[in-house]
Amino acid sequence: MSTLDKKPYAEVIESSLNGFFAQSWHWDCPPSFGSLVVVEGKKRTIFGIVQQIQTGSSDPQRQAFAYQKTHEELLAEQPQIFELLKTSFYCLTLGYQEKGRLTYQLAPEPPLIHSFVSPASPEHARQFFAHEGYLHLLFGAAGQIGSPDELLLAILVQYKQLGILTPERVNKLMQIFSVLTANDYRRLKLFLQRVEPLCAS
Repeated sequence: MSTLDKKPYAEVIESSLNGFFAQSWHWDCPPSFGSLVVVEGKKRTIFGIVQQIQTGSSDPQRQAFAYQKTHEELLAEQPQIFELLKTSFYCLTLGYQEKGRLTYQLAPEPPLIHSFVSPASPEHARQFFAHEGYLHLLFGAAGQIGSPDELLLAILVQYKQLGILTPERVNKLMQIFSVLTANDYRRLKLFLQRVEPLCAS
């Protein structure tokens, strides 16, 4: 299946087996935290989840300055300051597809620098999230993530938007969550308390 159903909106600027940094082509159009993205290569398609986003100056010698004006006022009076801004985001690699087969593990090689990054189409996101295999990579990289629970909650928001947040799916996900957190009952209980309103809304 081709993952280029949606137009690219960013470019890989740093790359490793575990994940990749990408820069948005437009500073004010960042991806959503927890959203699924794809990098299409010659051999395979790599799937990543957005786990960090940052906006700042593209010039290391100049930092953003507090002008005490609204965004609209700055656009009218000093539009040039926005030309110096950039938005970058880090994606954790959660799987790849090669020769039609989806695999929930690190790819043999990282994405190439300057590869284009695209948002996964709803169809491909549903196919990727149809199996919970990606959770092993997510929790395995817990040391790189500020809060794995926050990231997983953001992924469940994506589930909700995709129409796949069913009670059966949540139960299965929580079973795997429990195993991957060494049956940390307190942590699981607190997480479930945050998931319940999402399922009810």
